Amino acid sequence: MGQGEQGHRPATNLRWRGSDAKVPRMKKADVPLFFERLSAADPTPQTELAFTNNFTLLVAVVLSAQATDKGVNRATEALFRKADSPGKMAALGEARIRDYIKTIGLYRNKAKNVYALSVMLRDQFDSAVPQDRATLMSLPGVGRKTANVVMNEAFGEATFAVDTHVFRLSNRTGLAPGKTVLDVEKKLEKRVPEPYRLHAHHWLILHGRYVCVARKPKCSACSVHDLCRYKAKTI
Repeated sequence: MGQGEQGHRPATNLRWRGSDAKVPRMKKADVPLFFERLSAADPTPQTELAFTNNFTLLVAVVLSAQATDKGVNRATEALFRKADSPGKMAALGEARIRDYIKTIGLYRNKAKNVYALSVMLRDQFDSAVPQDRATLMSLPGVGRKTANVVMNEAFGEATFAVDTHVFRLSNRTGLAPGKTVLDVEKKLEKRVPEPYRLHAHHWLILHGRYVCVARKPKCSACSVHDLCRYKAKTI
């Protein structure tokens, strides 16, 4: 993430409200063009979280709640050198995990979850990260958004992880308006066409993080401003 990056708010707490709450829905014919332009600018988008394998990806995503990717990466650089597998992380213990991540918001609870999920993966899953959403969500600290990120990034599933950026952009542009995170996710599943489904949530996260920002969207720098249905454009 770049300077001024916002942390990841708990996605389940998001609700769409405010002066732009009634943005018209984006025209169906404009949706493929919307993603075509985002794809042209960044054909192979990637998460900005640093990781070395599926396990460290899972831990990094768990730690990213209400924290910036940059802040998570600073903390996990040393942590992952010490423990890059469930067995090593479990052996490290909750207290030492806490010491490594104490610069991250909610670090006490996150350390507890990282330790517990590591033990569970070691003891119940032969240290392998599960591939399906339901099993992932059975792990301590793993919600639907985290599971979707891991399924997409680690296993190439066309899932839609709705964080604060995706939620805002989907509503503001009219791409996939919804009052709740699950509403937005289900509408994205219906509206995003092939061949854009695999990378769609990355494009939306990055566009929301750097261009369609919360307080004053950078509409003059936006490649899809003419397709966006937001009435209060800053252009």
